[in-house]
Amino acid sequence: MPVPIRLTPVAAIHGPTLAPPVSSAQGAASPLRSGARARRRWLPLGLAVLGMLGVLGASGGCASRGARGPAAGSGSTATTLAGGRSSPPGASPIVPASATLGSHHQGEGTYYQLVTQGACTLAQAPDHLTAAMNAPDYANAAVCGAYVEVTGPRGTVTVRISDLCPECAAGNLDLAAEAFPFIADPVAGRVPIRWKVVPGPVSGPLQYHYKDGSSRYWTAIQVRNSRLPVIRLEIQPAGSSDWIEVARTHYNYFVHRQTVADAPLRVRVTASNGAQLEDVLPVPQAGLVASGQAQFPEPADPGG
Repeated sequence: MPVPIRLTPVAAIHGPTLAPPVSSAQGAASPLRSGARARRRWLPLGLAVLGMLGVLGASGGCASRGARGPAAGSGSTATTLAGGRSSPPGASPIVPASATLGSHHQGEGTYYQLVTQGACTLAQAPDHLTAAMNAPDYANAAVCGAYVEVTGPRGTVTVRISDLCPECAAGNLDLAAEAFPFIADPVAGRVPIRWKVVPGPVSGPLQYHYKDGSSRYWTAIQVRNSRLPVIRLEIQPAGSSDWIEVARTHYNYFVHRQTVADAPLRVRVTASNGAQLEDVLPVPQAGLVASGQAQFPEPADPGG
C-alpha cells in the first residue's frame, strides 16, 4: 500500500505550507550546468494567482466535455461520454488545452533538482521522470498527474507533471535533472521543445488519498495513479440521489467543506477525454489511501 503523504495540521486546513523562495546564482556559480536553473519553489505570489489563471483559461484552447449521469450498481465502472452533454444540473467540465490528449505545445525546456514534493503534492516518482508546468498551463492543478511526451534536440522522454514553475512562460516546461538528458545535453541548459499530453504508463487501478485533516466534516481527496488527466471529481454521499461536483484546489486536492454521512462515499472521476470511473471509498479518514477497482482504458485514439 502506498505511503500516504503527511502534511502539517495547518496544511490540512489551508493547503500545503509555503516554503520561502530558494534562490541560486546563475552561470558558473549555479549547481546546475550552463544556464540551467535551480528554480524557486512554492512562490506565494505565483500560487495566489493560480485560481484566477484557471478561471480565465490562460492556457487557451479550451474544449468542453460532457458528464454522464450516475451509473447503476456498485464498484467501478468505466464509460466514455457521448454527445458532449452533461447530466442535469451539472455543467460540462472545461478541459484546458494543456490537459487535452494529443494537444501540441511549443516552448523552452530547462531543468532543476527535485525536492521531495512539488506543488501537485504527489509522491515522488521512483524514476524521477517528472516536470514542472508553467503557471498559465498549470490551470489550477488540472495537469497534475498528467503525462506529457517531450521532444528536444536529442530525443524524446515521457514525464509526469508533478510541480509548478511560477516564472516559466506559457508552453515552457522545467524538467527534473534526471529527465533532461533524454531531450538535450545538460550543458545546453535551455532548449526549444515540443510536448503533448499522452496516456500514462501506469499499472493497477486508480488510487485515492484522503488528505491529513480529512473527516466527514471536511473531506479532501486526491486522485493518483491515473492513466489520463483527471478533470473532475464528484461525490454522492450516502442518502443522496445527486452527484455533487467537488472543487479542486491549486495543491491538487478536491475539497468538500460540508458534512457527509458517516458511511462509505461514492465518487465519480472524469478524465480529460470524457471517460469516467466510479468507486466506493471508505468513510473519510485522515491520511488513508484507498485503491479503486479499475483504471481508465487506453484511448482508441489518444490524439496526434
